[in-house]
Amino acid sequence: MLAILAAHAAATLLAPLLVYRWGRMAFCPLALVPLASLVWVVLNWPAKGRSHTVDVAWVPNLSMDITLRFDALAAVMSVLVLAIGALVLFYCADYFHHHDGRKEKRLPSFAAELVAFSGAMFGLVTSDNMLVLYVFWEITTVLSFLLVGHYAERATSRRAAMQALLVTTFGGLAMLVGVVVIGNIAGTFLLSELIANPPTGPAASVAVVLILIGALSKSAIVPMHFWLPGAMAAPTPVSAYLHAAAMVKAGVYLIARMTPGFADSPVWRPTVVTLGLITMLMAGWRAIREYDLKLILAFGTVSQLGFITIMVGVGGSEMMLAGLALLCAHAMFKAALFMVVGIIDHATGTRDIRRLAWLGDRNKPLLIIGCAAAASMAALPPFFGFVAKEADFETVLHSPYLGAASPFVLAGVVLGSVLTTVYTLRFVFGAFGRKGLPHPSTRVTEMHRPGPGFLIPPAILAAAGLVFGLWPKPLDRVLGNYSETVPDPRGYTGEYHLALWHGVNLPLLLSVLVLAVGIAVYAARGRLRRARVAFLTFGNADRIYDAVIRGADLLSVRLTALTQRGSLPQTQSFILITLVVLPLAVLGLGARDRPHFQLWDSQPQVVVGVLMVAAALAAVVMRNRLAAVLLVGVTGYGCGAIFAFHGAPDLALTQFLVETLTLVAFVLVLRTLPAETSRAENTRFRLPRAALAAAVGVAVATLAAFAMAARTGRPIAELLPDAAYAIGHGSNTVNVILVDIRAWDTMGEVSVLLVAATGVASMVFRSRRFGAAPRVSDAGQPDIGQLPASFNNSPAAGDITWLRGSELRDPRHRSLVLEVATRLIFPVMMVLSAYFFFAGHNVPGGGFAGGLMAGLALVLRYLAGGRYELGETLPLDAGKILGAGLALSAGTAAASLLLGAPVLSSAVIEFELPVLGTVKFVTALFFDLGVYLIVVGLVLDVLRSLGARIDVEMSEQLRQQTGRTVRQR
Repeated sequence: MLAILAAHAAATLLAPLLVYRWGRMAFCPLALVPLASLVWVVLNWPAKGRSHTVDVAWVPNLSMDITLRFDALAAVMSVLVLAIGALVLFYCADYFHHHDGRKEKRLPSFAAELVAFSGAMFGLVTSDNMLVLYVFWEITTVLSFLLVGHYAERATSRRAAMQALLVTTFGGLAMLVGVVVIGNIAGTFLLSELIANPPTGPAASVAVVLILIGALSKSAIVPMHFWLPGAMAAPTPVSAYLHAAAMVKAGVYLIARMTPGFADSPVWRPTVVTLGLITMLMAGWRAIREYDLKLILAFGTVSQLGFITIMVGVGGSEMMLAGLALLCAHAMFKAALFMVVGIIDHATGTRDIRRLAWLGDRNKPLLIIGCAAAASMAALPPFFGFVAKEADFETVLHSPYLGAASPFVLAGVVLGSVLTTVYTLRFVFGAFGRKGLPHPSTRVTEMHRPGPGFLIPPAILAAAGLVFGLWPKPLDRVLGNYSETVPDPRGYTGEYHLALWHGVNLPLLLSVLVLAVGIAVYAARGRLRRARVAFLTFGNADRIYDAVIRGADLLSVRLTALTQRGSLPQTQSFILITLVVLPLAVLGLGARDRPHFQLWDSQPQVVVGVLMVAAALAAVVMRNRLAAVLLVGVTGYGCGAIFAFHGAPDLALTQFLVETLTLVAFVLVLRTLPAETSRAENTRFRLPRAALAAAVGVAVATLAAFAMAARTGRPIAELLPDAAYAIGHGSNTVNVILVDIRAWDTMGEVSVLLVAATGVASMVFRSRRFGAAPRVSDAGQPDIGQLPASFNNSPAAGDITWLRGSELRDPRHRSLVLEVATRLIFPVMMVLSAYFFFAGHNVPGGGFAGGLMAGLALVLRYLAGGRYELGETLPLDAGKILGAGLALSAGTAAASLLLGAPVLSSAVIEFELPVLGTVKFVTALFFDLGVYLIVVGLVLDVLRSLGARIDVEMSEQLRQQTGRTVRQR
């Protein structure tokens, strides 16, 4: 199973390259991945009552182990996901062939997303850990958003994608809360254990409702059904796969999986039966009103999902068997019909049934395929849809769990089936009928004939519906392997089996009645057309959705207008007021222990503290911006000194390095601002700001004191040095925590650094965010000017060049002493950077400190030689350095997982070298190297953005001012 997931991940990465190389034909080799996975599923089919399991430690402390379980239900769902996924990928090769010669936009990303979706669905249906299942659940949500919004230039596609994302994400968040609650109540997140021993009580019932919200939103059940018809803006392969066989079945799958354990919950059956019936009837009514073939099928899908939800959610082995049979039948005929619609749209350029006439006469193979799939949808014998529908009628009629509600549920199901027959006839005659016209419509006359490769995928699915209708025994056996695990009431023995002929009985008579009434209603469609005008458009929730979105937009606009007025001080004020009010309110209302104060441990701490306070107060009243920044830097260096006094040299070193780089960034930005602030700016709002600043200081100090007093147990920090040596194989506790014990935190932090680099570059560069700093070869012809005669005696005007980039720098801005010092100091700083990196696991240093030191070396080269010297020093794209660092850190995490260890685990490697002897290093070094590269890339990008780019803009402004002055003279 892990190999199948890995194969899909690899195919996802390769898909864009294959599409760039082979175009649309790349879908054929990509289809081999789910096809080969399907072969594995068939060859490893689980025996009755047995399952294959894979358990890989991932985040054990959060109960997030990758536990995959391949049982009967997972096998059935895997066949649907992989088989139809392979057929859809083969179908794409012809679907994206445009006869007018135009090329499909964003096809490489589309191929990658479709293959990734297949892998994510396989992971979803085989996950036994509900937290991991939720991860795959949300992956399908994101991929669905991307696939539905494939035609991003169309407003309808963007709206449909956003609508689907919002609805399913809302359901997914509710489901996550339910999963966390029920997992904590039961003490396990494994589905198999939860179903075997389901928790009870009010909290468990709330959790079940939340999980049902997620499942129902995913399967487009009322009132969250409206996103699915809107998603028909996606390309037809997406509809044939996601909206017929895969994504919308995820919610139904979860209900079927949880029914054996939670069907007796007080809220379970009333919810699934009521909402399922409403969905079936409401969507069926909408389907008979539509003119777009895809919308007819979309609302038909919603209707059938409501039906399936009832069948798999009520409980009992017989209803589960019938529900799973309907699920399989629906996946086969609905995927085939969506493909047929895609062929019609591709050949004629329309899906409007009012523009299609005589299509069946013009293309007999397409007519046969479409009618065969539609016959299964309408439950005509001998197709499998008839077998499933008859099983549904029989099991609903005799369900021991429905009791007195059984006749009412059966009546609703029969009425919904009548609507199914009506919209099936509407689809068939709308797509292929002559409509009383003496000749084909214009669209049909001008159509091009689809090739055999285009027809094979839907033909296979339509033929499967016929084969399993004539020979349902294989499906009866494999579906029965799971349905028999669903408990029945004591004394009740389910003996129903899928078969084409059960004799003349009530379900058969109901099937005949459904077909007769459906045909009669369709025959009277003229009067129906006139009558339906008087009825409301049941099931149209778009207006409610739009009203909710408009309300949310209005609320956000007003709240933003209140709190975000374009003033940075005002925005900071709201944040700081929240920081003061909320924690102090909680502290005042809650229980607390009396804090113990110890202001200092030694005399030097007092001296440093006084200097920090004085610098902070002076920075507040200082008008000169540079002086204020330097004073703020004093507080940062003082903080580093406090770290050193407390015996934390690693923290002190990092603080000094970070503070130095921060000062450099401040100075680079200050070049674009006036040297001093205005008096009005200093005096206005002085008292409110001073009061808020004092309140923040008091609040933070108070919270820190009470937080220390609230500690009752032994601090875990006392255990970290021993743990660092035993687990991380290093004596530098801080570095081992960063790259091993708390490596997940570091992963998040370096990701934030990358985002910060992107943000800085985005603010400065208008078009291209990343790139390399300019080199000497990029410079144009230097400006020609006249310098004072006295400047000829300056050392900077000589022929000696210590830094190559300084050749192009204005001699008035050069410092020969700084250039010589930089030439000598830079190698030393880089050696020190390498030392910090390699030795940081046991002595102060590490990848972060090493990267900061390398960054300071780059700063020195830039300050001494200018922007061209920066490009000559490190002529690499900052974005690629950042990406390589993040890829290396993430790759280290993935490598440990692939080797069977928890994510971000480390190992010790020892080997002998001829000269050096025994060499020992920890694999966390590779993760630390990623951190090193990210820090270097960040510094390079900041220098490129706030340094080199601003240099260019300032020189351009100076050139323009000089030009205007010359013209005025």
